[in-house]
Amino acid sequence: MGKKIAVFTSGGDAPGMNATLRAAIRAGLHYGNEMYVIYDGLEGLVGGEIEKVDKLFTSGIINKGGTVIRTARFPEFTDVEIQKKGVEQLHKLGINDIIGIGGDGSYHGLLALSKLGVNVMGLPGTIDNDLQSSDETIGFNTTLETICDCVEKLKDTASSHQRCFVIEVMGRYCGDLALYASIAEGAEATVTYDKKMPEEELFAKIKHIKETRKSHCLVIVSENLLDVNELARKIQENTGYETKAQVLGHLQRGGNPSAADRILGARLGVRAVELINEGAQNRAVGVLNGAVSDMDLEESLNKPRVPNEEYIKLLDILSE
Repeated sequence: MGKKIAVFTSGGDAPGMNATLRAAIRAGLHYGNEMYVIYDGLEGLVGGEIEKVDKLFTSGIINKGGTVIRTARFPEFTDVEIQKKGVEQLHKLGINDIIGIGGDGSYHGLLALSKLGVNVMGLPGTIDNDLQSSDETIGFNTTLETICDCVEKLKDTASSHQRCFVIEVMGRYCGDLALYASIAEGAEATVTYDKKMPEEELFAKIKHIKETRKSHCLVIVSENLLDVNELARKIQENTGYETKAQVLGHLQRGGNPSAADRILGARLGVRAVELINEGAQNRAVGVLNGAVSDMDLEESLNKPRVPNEEYIKLLDILSE
C-alpha cells in the first residue's frame, strides 16, 4: 500500500512553488501514494488545515505565481509543544511523510518535525538563492528576470534625465540577486554582502562616470545592508550627480514563474516523492552541478555559504 504524503509551502512565496507542488502531487499519485496538502504552511499544520487531493487539484496551477495552498511565517513553531501539536494533526490522518517547499526557516521547521519522528523532504523554494543544498533555488530565476525588467525601465528614465539610480533588490542576507542582476544589466557599481565597496571609492567611481558624460549610472544594492535613500543623498552631495533611490520591494516576488523555475520545480518535486518511496529519511533535495541530488537536511543547514567567486570576478572586470 502506498504512503500518505503531505506537501506544504512556507515562508516567503516564490514563483514556481505551484509548479513544484503540482509535480510532487502528480508524482505521488503516479507511484500509488495518497497525497495531501497543508494550507498556510506550518501554522496550518498545527491548525489541522490538511486536505486530501487528487490530480484535478493540480489543474491550471503550473503557471501561477505565489502558492495556491498559501503560506505563512510562524515563529511560534520554535516551541516544541507547538511542534507536537502539528505532529498530532499528521497522526490523526496516518501521515508520516512531509514535503516542505520553502527557505531556511522552513527547513528549520522541517528539521524540528524530523526530531519528533516525521520523515521530511526539503525543497528549496525561495527567491533568495541562499540554501546550500542547491546551486539554484526555485523562484530565483523568475525574480532575477523581474529585477532586470525593472532595472531596464529605470535605465530609460535615468538616461533621459542623466541621473544616477540606487536600486535595492531582495535577497535576505545573500547577494546573488544583486550580483546576477548587475552582470545582466551592466550596473556601474554593486554593493552586496560578498562585494562591499567603501563609500569614498564608490563616490570617486560615480564622479568619474559623471565627468565622462555617461548618460546614466546604476548602483545595485542588496537589501538589509544600508539605507539606500541615505546613500542616494550622499552620492548626490559628493558627486554632483542627481541621484534617486528605488526599492523594488515585494513586486520581485510576484508574476508567472519562468520556464526554468517550472522545470526546476518539476525535477525536485518528483525526486522528493521518489526518495520517500525509496525509504530515504530527512533529505534536502536540490541541484548541484546540474544534477538533481540530495543531502542530509541538518547537514545542509550547517553547510557554510560559499560566495560565487567566478561571478564576483566577472563583475569586477565588466564594471571597470
